[in-house]
Formats: sequence, structure tokens, C-alpha cells
Amino acid sequence: MANTTRDENLTIIGHLARWINWPRFLLAITLFFFLTGILFPFYWMASSSFKTFQEIGGTEPVYVPSGLRLEAYRELFVPSHPRFQEFGRNILNTAKVSVPTAIIAVILSTMGAYAIARFRFKGKEALLNSILVIYLFPGILLIIPIFAMLSRVANQLGFSVQDNLGVLVFTYLAQTLPVALYMLANYFRTVPGEIEEAALIDGCSRLEVIWRVTLPLSVPALVSVAIYTFMIAWNEFLYAFIFLNDSDMFTMPIKINAIYNSPSFRPNVVMAASTVMTIPVVVLFLSLERFLEEGLTAGGVKG
Repeated sequence: MANTTRDENLTIIGHLARWINWPRFLLAITLFFFLTGILFPFYWMASSSFKTFQEIGGTEPVYVPSGLRLEAYRELFVPSHPRFQEFGRNILNTAKVSVPTAIIAVILSTMGAYAIARFRFKGKEALLNSILVIYLFPGILLIIPIFAMLSRVANQLGFSVQDNLGVLVFTYLAQTLPVALYMLANYFRTVPGEIEEAALIDGCSRLEVIWRVTLPLSVPALVSVAIYTFMIAWNEFLYAFIFLNDSDMFTMPIKINAIYNSPSFRPNVVMAASTVMTIPVVVLFLSLERFLEEGLTAGGVKG
């Protein structure tokens, strides 16, 4: 009873002093620096979009803008602005590339990963491991052969590889499919085969088993693959810079680069555009975090 009374009389500092110990103190310090390293760059980017040029370029750092100035966002989105950037069009172009990339990557990797996880054929393990070889080469090394291959195909079929968002989707699939296939194959191996066998005995076809049994049990992995491919296509710069020349077809990273390299450099507009580009990915990531955690954990264990 005396101990209870003594605990109630302790201040917040007293409770903290009793709770803290060296392991907890070190963990708290580590988390503080870790979160600061992650959150501060985003805060600096977002706050700089409201600063003046003098506040951004001054010798002394300004951590809090002196006012909530929306001039940079007006330049991006308000048509009546004298330097209107039509950034909404760039957002739409980015969505036209990233959404189909995510959908197609999930569909193709699902079919390939299921075949690797469930069917037996010679060289299966070698195939699964060899598809990751593409990641041994930097992306810039693959641009020339991909561009040459697509140019030949374009000449035969009569379309242009330049300023073609569909071609850009193809290049992103070439980068994302190997890892997507590897992730899903490992996840499908964690799904008990007895459940699928029971569905086959009940009269389901193989496609019905995949649609009604395997895919519902693999939602976390499918979400993980979709977000992974979406984020790569949403943020990709190098291939878009090579394949897109028309400013009306620019994706957001290319448009931000164009604003940055314009004769009248406006860092607050660059920061505003970067903030607009970052927020959808952050919201998507946080809203589907539980699926990502489960999907990446299970998919990372080789069954």
C-alpha cells in the first residue's frame, strides 16, 4: 500500500527516472537519431516550399518559414500565374506510367511465380535465381541495349519509342519483374499446398484454385509487389529522361529537373513540386503498411 502511494506521488520526471535504464536509454537515442534522419529531410523539403529565395539561399539556415506563402504552388497549378508550369499534366503522365506498371507487374509475376512455386520442371531453381542477375548491372548500362531493341521493334511495327508512355512502361517492367517474380514465388511457397489440393479434389480447375484460394491468401505479397513497382515507376528519372523529349509528356521527375535547370532558378518551386510528388507515395505506404510488413517478411523467407 505504501509503495502504491509513493508511486502516485511521483512526478512525470520521477516515473521516467524509474523507468529508464541503459538499454532503454540507448534504444531511445538510436530511435531519435533514426527518426530525425528520416523525417527532417522531408520537413526541410516541405517547409522550403513556403520560403522566399532569400530564406532558402541565405548563409544562415531558416528552419521555420516566416509565412505560409503559396506562390510556388500557384506557379505549379494555377493557370493564371505568369509562370504556370502545368504540373497537373505531369502528375497525370506519371500516373499513366506507374499504375499500369504496377498492375501488369502483379499479373505477370503472379503467373510466373505460381508456376515456379507449384510446378516441377528442370532448371526451376536456376531460373528463379538467374532472373535476379539483371540487378547485378546498373540501370544506365541497360539503356543502350533496351533502346536499340525497342527501336528495331518500333521500326517493324510502325511506332515511335520517343515520347511514348507505353514504351516507358515496358522499360519499367524489365526492371521490376525479376524482383516481383522472386518475391511472389517465395510467398506462394508459404501457402499450404494441401489447401489447393483440396480445392482441386472438389472440382476446381487450376485457374479457379489460383483465383479463389491462392490469391486471397497472398494479398500481403501482392500489395507489396504492387507498391514496390509503383514506387519505382513513380520516382524513376533515368529512363524517362532518355525516352521523353516533349514537355507535354514529361513525368514529374523530368519536370522537376526542367524547373531546376531553368534560367530563372526558383528553389521554392522545386521543393513544392518535390513535396507534391512525395506525399502520395508516403500516404500509400503508411495506409498499406500492415500488408507490406507481412508480405515482405514472408516473401523474404525462402521456402
